[in-house]
Amino acid sequence: MNLDQLIGRLQADRAFMDCVTEWRTLPATEGRYAPLPDDMDPRLCDVLRARGIHRLYCHQAECFRLAQQGRDFVVVTPTASGKTLCYNLPVVSAILKNSDARALYLFPTKALSADQVSGLYDMIEALGVDIKTYTYDGDTQAAARKAIREAGHIVVTNPDMLHANILPHHTRWVKLFENLEYIVIDELHTYRGIFGSHLANVLRRLMRLCAFYGSHPRFILCSATIANPVELATQLTGREITAVTENGAPMGERHFVFYNPPVVNRQLGIRRGVVNEVKRIAEGLLRNDIPSIVFCKSRIQVEVITRHLKECARNAYGYSGRVRGYRGGYLPSERREIERGLRAGEVDMVVSTNALELGIDIGSLTACVLCGYPGTIASTWQQAGRAGRRKDTALTILVASSAPLDQYVIQHPDYFFRASPEHALVQPNNLYVLTSHIKCAAYELPFEEDERFGGLPDTAQFLEYLTENNILRHVDHKYYWMEEELPSGEISLRSARTENFVIIDITNPAHHRVVGEMDRFTVPMLLHENAIYMHDARMYQVEKLDLAACKAYIRAVDVDYYTDADLNVSLHILDDLEHRPLSCGGDVALGELRVSTIVKMFKKFKLDTHESVGFGEVRLPQTDLHTVGMWWTLPDSLTGRFGNDALQGALVGIANLLSIVAPLYLMCAPRDINVVYQVKAPITDKPTLFLYDTYPGGVGLSEKACHMQELLLEHALDIAQGCGCESGCPSCVGPASQVGERGKADAIAILKELLA
Repeated sequence: MNLDQLIGRLQADRAFMDCVTEWRTLPATEGRYAPLPDDMDPRLCDVLRARGIHRLYCHQAECFRLAQQGRDFVVVTPTASGKTLCYNLPVVSAILKNSDARALYLFPTKALSADQVSGLYDMIEALGVDIKTYTYDGDTQAAARKAIREAGHIVVTNPDMLHANILPHHTRWVKLFENLEYIVIDELHTYRGIFGSHLANVLRRLMRLCAFYGSHPRFILCSATIANPVELATQLTGREITAVTENGAPMGERHFVFYNPPVVNRQLGIRRGVVNEVKRIAEGLLRNDIPSIVFCKSRIQVEVITRHLKECARNAYGYSGRVRGYRGGYLPSERREIERGLRAGEVDMVVSTNALELGIDIGSLTACVLCGYPGTIASTWQQAGRAGRRKDTALTILVASSAPLDQYVIQHPDYFFRASPEHALVQPNNLYVLTSHIKCAAYELPFEEDERFGGLPDTAQFLEYLTENNILRHVDHKYYWMEEELPSGEISLRSARTENFVIIDITNPAHHRVVGEMDRFTVPMLLHENAIYMHDARMYQVEKLDLAACKAYIRAVDVDYYTDADLNVSLHILDDLEHRPLSCGGDVALGELRVSTIVKMFKKFKLDTHESVGFGEVRLPQTDLHTVGMWWTLPDSLTGRFGNDALQGALVGIANLLSIVAPLYLMCAPRDINVVYQVKAPITDKPTLFLYDTYPGGVGLSEKACHMQELLLEHALDIAQGCGCESGCPSCVGPASQVGERGKADAIAILKELLA
C-alpha cells in the first residue's frame, strides 16, 4: 500500500477520524527561481548545470548576492529548502578566487557535520580543484589532525570542538585564523538557552583571536522558522544581521493530522495513553511498508515503543532489524550504522528522540508520527520535515498526550499553523557562563587592562575577581593565565554541569563494556540504583551508581516493567532584583533563587499497560541550584476569601496553567522552566507563585516571563475559561482530584483579580 492509499483509508476510518481535531492539507507549491548569478565563477556554474541546476531558488540567489556585498545574514526557510547551497556557493566561490581563503562550518552535532560535508565533497570533486575540506571532531584520527590544521580550506566542526580543542590551541591553526573569510552556523534555532549562551561566548573568543591574527570573517547563519531569528543571530554574533525569509523551494503535498486519543474517563478528563496510541498508529505504518520515523520526548518512550515494534517486525528467523531505536547515549558507531541503514532502505522505521530532528540525510521517509507535542512549533516543523524530503506526498500525525501543553496545542490548531510566536532566548552574560569563558579567553590570549570581552563594559571586574582568586596574574598592564590546567576542559556547552556519567554493562564478568552516557542532571531520575535502564529495546537494572567516579554499572535482566522517579523541589529567595506593584495590591518580582531538589522514590510500571506495580526508595544526596526566577505575591485582600485548602487548590491550578503557556512564548522545553507555589512563602510571608529557570544563573527565560507577565496571565485565563470541563482536567488547571471541586473557579477568580 502506498501513502496516498493509506491516507484515503485513514480518512474513511470513522474511529480514527473521531479523534482527529484537525486534518490540515498543505498543498504542493511551485518553486520560485532566479538565474545563476553573473558574478559566480564559471566553473561553479558548470558544476551546477551538470547536476541539472540551471537556476537557483530565489532565496539562494539572494544569499549569494548578500555574501558578495560582504553582509552578515541569516536565512530562515523550511526543512529541505536547499539551505546548504546558501552557504556552500559563497564559500566555494571565495576559495576559487583566493586559494588562501578559509571557512569554518559549525553544526550543533557531529552527525550533522559528517552528513553535510559529504555533499560538499561531491561538489568539490566535480570542480576538479584542490579545495581541502575536512571534518574535525572527536572522531577525527590523530594522524589527520595535523593536515587539517595546516591545509584545510573548509573546516567542518561543532561548537564543542571549537571551544575545547581549536580555540585553546590556536597557535596550531595560524593558517585558518589569518585567512578566515566565512563562519557558517547551521540550525541556528537550536542555539537557545544554556547552549546558545555558551556559543555566544565561544564566538566572542573566536572573534577575539581573529582580530589578533588580522582576519575579519563574515557570518552566514541558517535557521528554522522562529519569531526572532535576527535578534538571536545578533545576540550570538554581536553583528548587524540581514534576514532572508522568502522561500523559493517547491514542496510536495503535506498532510498534517492532529490526533487526540479518546477520552476514557470524561469526569477526570483522562485520555488513552499516548504511548499505546503511537504504538498502534506506527504498527499500521509498519505493516503497510510505509517508511516512517517516530519521534518521542524521552529515552524511556523510545525504548518502550522500539521494543513493541521490533516484536511486530520480527520474522521467522527472529530478525527485527527493520525497526531501530535512535537516541542520545548510543555510541557513535551504533548511530552511524542506523543512519546508513536508513539511507540504504534497510530500516523501515526508526524511533528517535529529537536526536534525528536536525537535517541529517536519513533517506526518503514518507511518514512521521510525533509521540506528544515536541515543545515548540519550530521543533515540530523540523521533525515533520524529516518526512517527504524528496518533494513527494508526506504525512505527519501529532498524537497528543494528556499533558496540558499537548492538549492546548491539539485543541488550538490555528495557534500552531499561523506565524510562529516563539522567541529563542539566550543570556550570554549569565554570570556562570561568562566567567567560565573569560577564563578560557585569558588562557588563549592575555587580556589588556582596558579590553572589553565581547564589548562587555564590566570585563575589568571579572579580571580583578579572577586575579584575587589566583587564577590570573596582573603584570605590565596585562592579565595572564597562571593555572596549570586547561580551563575549557571543565566546561560543558550543553549544560551548566560539567560531568557526564558513563554507563557500563557488567552482564559479562569477563568483559565490561561502555554502552552509553548521561548528563548529571538526568542521572538521579534514570540511573539511581535498582532503576530499569533500557537500551535498544534491551532491559538492564542499575546495580551501582558511583557518584564520585561518574559511573553507573548495569546488568541485563528479563523483566516486564520499567521505572520512573519522583523529583521533590523546595526553594528560597536569595535576592530581589526587580519589583513592581500590581493594581490588585500584590506585586510581581524578579530575583535570585536557591532551588533544592532530591529524588526520594521511584515507581514501577508495566511495559504493556503502563499501570503501577510497585515502588522503591532512592538514596541520593540533595542537589542545590542557584538560578534566576520571577514570582507573583498575592495580597491578603484577595487570598483572605479562601480557606487554606481552597487557596492551595487554586494555586495548583494557576501553576499548571502557567506551565502550559510559558513554554509557548519562551520557546523552551517545559523542563527548562519550573512553576511552583507556596501557600505561605518563607520570605514574602504571603501566598506566592514562582517561575524559575532550571539552569544555574538562569538563561533569560524568567526575565522574559517577568516582562510579559500580563500576557502569560491573560493566556492562562483564556485556557481556563475556554476549557469545556466543569471543575478541572489535565488540559487546564489539572484534574479535580488535585485542585478540588472549586479549584478551577477559584483559579479563574484569582487570575481575573491579578489582571484587574
